[in-house]
Amino acid sequence: MHAPRRSFTLQQAFADSQPLARLSALVRESAERLAAVQQLIPPTMRTAIRPGPIDENGWCLLVDNSAVAAKLRHLAPLLQQALGNRGLAVTAIRVKIQKRL
Repeated sequence: MHAPRRSFTLQQAFADSQPLARLSALVRESAERLAAVQQLIPPTMRTAIRPGPIDENGWCLLVDNSAVAAKLRHLAPLLQQALGNRGLAVTAIRVKIQKRL
């Protein structure tokens, strides 16, 4: 006989799993970092940038095209400094082109 299935939300699944909870925290932290430097990014570029993964090598930003990637790489030192001033220091900012589906 099978045990009855229990329903739970995705949020509960993330909270109940240590790896998923860590992933959720990293996603939230990445979004917070992007929000912290948003004002330093030209308004016309903002919709083409998404927060990416955070790992031991730094923070990654995902962009829609090479033009935005080039400008963002130019701004990276300024963004790193601003993050450090807010206590969100990163060792490096990587930029990767990833077209939206």
